[in-house]
Amino acid sequence: MSKKLIKSTAVTGSMTLLSRISGLVRDIAFANVMGSGLVADAFFVAFRIPNFFRRIFGEGALSVAFVPVFSEYRETATPEQTRAFLDRMVGQLTAILLLITILGVVAAPGFVTVIAPGFLEDQEKFQITVDALRICFPYLIFISLVAVSAGILNTCGRFAVPAATPIFLNICLIAAALWLVPLVDNAAIALAIGVLIAGIAQLLFQVPFLRREQFLPRPRLKHSDDGVKKVFKLMVPAIFGVSVAQLNVLINTLLASFLVTGSVSWLYYSDRVMEFPLGVFGIALATVILPSLSKFHAREDHQSFSELLDWALRWVFIIATPAAIGLIVLAGPLVTTLFQYGATTPEDARMMANSLIGFALGLIGLILVKVLAPGFFARQNTKTPVRVGVIAMIVNIIVAIVLVVPLKHVGLATATSVAAWVNAGLLYKLLRKESIYQPQAGWQPFIMKIAAAGSLMAFVVYWMGGSLEQWFEVSTWGRVYRLFLCVTMGAAVYFAIVLALGIRPKHLLLNRAEFD
Repeated sequence: MSKKLIKSTAVTGSMTLLSRISGLVRDIAFANVMGSGLVADAFFVAFRIPNFFRRIFGEGALSVAFVPVFSEYRETATPEQTRAFLDRMVGQLTAILLLITILGVVAAPGFVTVIAPGFLEDQEKFQITVDALRICFPYLIFISLVAVSAGILNTCGRFAVPAATPIFLNICLIAAALWLVPLVDNAAIALAIGVLIAGIAQLLFQVPFLRREQFLPRPRLKHSDDGVKKVFKLMVPAIFGVSVAQLNVLINTLLASFLVTGSVSWLYYSDRVMEFPLGVFGIALATVILPSLSKFHAREDHQSFSELLDWALRWVFIIATPAAIGLIVLAGPLVTTLFQYGATTPEDARMMANSLIGFALGLIGLILVKVLAPGFFARQNTKTPVRVGVIAMIVNIIVAIVLVVPLKHVGLATATSVAAWVNAGLLYKLLRKESIYQPQAGWQPFIMKIAAAGSLMAFVVYWMGGSLEQWFEVSTWGRVYRLFLCVTMGAAVYFAIVLALGIRPKHLLLNRAEFD
């Protein structure tokens, strides 16, 4: 299974890479048509609110509660019983989402007031945000059903389709930015329409693949289904446990709304760059291991469960370490190459670079959370990550309040990183304490070798990067070429040192028969 897991992670990561590349193109389009002004801040807040609920009902709590239960049905129930469970699950979920969406549309001014109270000082910004939110909110229904579909397909071993689905969101928003924005007076409204269309497109894309697996749900309402009750019971505490990062984002948005105009946008753009490696590798790895961990738990195979976690953690450090170093050292060149065009000024690029460094400090921690949390979710334990998530959220609030005055928006990004490391550290400690995870031999020399390779890579990339002012004077293609050289040389140096120090691909395989 080790090779199969690596292949599945590679496939998922590749599709996610295409999605993230299209997402960067989307954000480049945003930067060109909106920059970091009033309209940009309004749209990003409007989109963030349904996106937060999407993480709870979609990629967040719903996924981690649904996948283990669905895996259990596939292992122990008949196909007919499994399909009946899916029908009732989708039926009840759709009804709940419809009620939440109606509430969101009606109470849009209240949501904006709570999430971005600083906008009340500018009535134009506040009203634009409310109007865009009302158009965006129904996106929640479609994207949450997309998440259920993704859970079904991932459990069936079809990782590529769910990973590629977000590309449709980016295509729709790019189209809206290029063709709809010029036709509408308000760019935020045009992009909100693009969001809604994207939700429908993503759901329709997955329907043929669900039908091929014979798991296309036919929504039914039945309140006495034990499987559905189990999912929602697991989901309630998981809302906080798995969505703590999103809660931290909303807290940062609230505080940023009181800062100068542009702060929300600077945080958005830098967060998008940081989420590139997080999505391509971290989320891909977590997506692949959850069904396998759930299967091992159902079989009571504790040794395989622990070894799979150990395998995933080693991959986290070997891949996330150079990614974090690259984001920190090349923060300025990255945001300048990606976003400093059109309505985006050099000062905007400097502000984005500063907050990107703050976010990148926590990248390894964020990816560790993605891998460690499934160690609890696969065991249908969502209460423990809740307690950890609440602690991390409190830490984020305290650090953000302390740092927002001296460091402005950079302090908010740094607070997110601190909270991520606290979250990861506590999850790891509890996995060890409960004997769920037992580290395999060789971790200390492994970490020392990774640190040595990362340090040399940082020196080389810093030397090649030069000053940020030099990047402002280079043409678009000149920036792209120079950034490509920096990234390529940095990766070459890192992996050459890793190999020279004795870390081989065979050392990152699971070799026991249970994984074949």
